[in-house]
Amino acid sequence: MNRRTTALRWIAVHALGVAAALFFVLPFVFVLLTSLMNDSQALSRDLIPDTWEWGNYRKVFDTPGFALWWRNTLLYAGLGTVLTVVSSIPVAYALAKFRFRGRNLALMLVISMMMLPPQVVIIPMYLFWARQLDLSGTLWPLIVPMAFGDAFSIFLLRQFLTTIPDEYVDAAKVDGCGDLRTLLKVVLPMAKPGIAAVALFQFFYAWNDYFGPQIYASENPDAWTLSYGLESFKGMHHTDWNLTMAATVLVMAPVILVFFFAQKAFVEGVTLTGVKG
Repeated sequence: MNRRTTALRWIAVHALGVAAALFFVLPFVFVLLTSLMNDSQALSRDLIPDTWEWGNYRKVFDTPGFALWWRNTLLYAGLGTVLTVVSSIPVAYALAKFRFRGRNLALMLVISMMMLPPQVVIIPMYLFWARQLDLSGTLWPLIVPMAFGDAFSIFLLRQFLTTIPDEYVDAAKVDGCGDLRTLLKVVLPMAKPGIAAVALFQFFYAWNDYFGPQIYASENPDAWTLSYGLESFKGMHHTDWNLTMAATVLVMAPVILVFFFAQKAFVEGVTLTGVKG
């Protein structure tokens, strides 16, 4: 009886898991299959392509501007992620391991910045970048601020660094390491999961960002990113749903691949940030 109950429980749990997985996977399968259909079969009742039109992806890349959108998105997401991680680590380290007057106030300011919607400050920020620095029509108003840290990244890293015992830091200082060397030689190797989580969060945010490029780069097609350019692509191919789905797959694929190969570090980093406050 116990074996039968255990078997039934195993089947029930795994059946729910398979059902949940299908719920999330089937939309992506639908988009992928539609991207490989011809224009007459797309969005019909057919689920499987009659002929596998792999050339749809070449047609998408041959669309004027699509390769440029890829380059711009890689620049925005890649450089922005590096700048965010490099600038956020020292601040998070100071908030986690240093004892100084006003530390709690500084942490509260970081948390309050997380709660501030970007739409609240978008008008003065746009006027500053457009009128004072004449950088409208570029992605630099989105990339440069990342060199000064990100509130969410600082908070997430700070939470992770508090899980690292202070004894390691104290031992490094006893051996003659300064604060910078302690950070580079002791703390960073132990903080790889947290850094990976922050980097992935920032990369995904920049890759999928639509609001920022719409505000700063909409007037210049040469500065469009994939998220903003995809809207223009849909307008040009509003009847060619197979090409629209192919473009969507090309936009989603890098994010899915990055998460697939880095999911272990990502999950570990996010999980450990809540172990110790």
